[in-house]
Amino acid sequence: MYAIVEIAGQQFKVEKGRFIYTNRLAGEANAELVFDKVLLVDNEGTVSIGAPTVAGASVKVTILEHLKGEKVIVFKKKRRKGYQKQNGHRQALTKIQIEEIVA
Repeated sequence: MYAIVEIAGQQFKVEKGRFIYTNRLAGEANAELVFDKVLLVDNEGTVSIGAPTVAGASVKVTILEHLKGEKVIVFKKKRRKGYQKQNGHRQALTKIQIEEIVA
């Protein structure tokens, strides 16, 4: 059984017991959250597609930890002008575990 769910503006394919990294969510570690924006549910071949969401479906998750992603280097340069600028960025992420899919 899997579902397509919208979490923090992004769509994810989720299955029970899987881990997902999303953009930073509000909540402490070990907190439980419920997401109601379920767009599709596949239950052993029986597919339910929402318009725009599936009625009565939800996904229960547990926040495991808050962390930062890999460093991304942004380098800008204009040739023959002596202009160079280097900047780094680490995205704030939340690791969540899918506990249950209610359809």
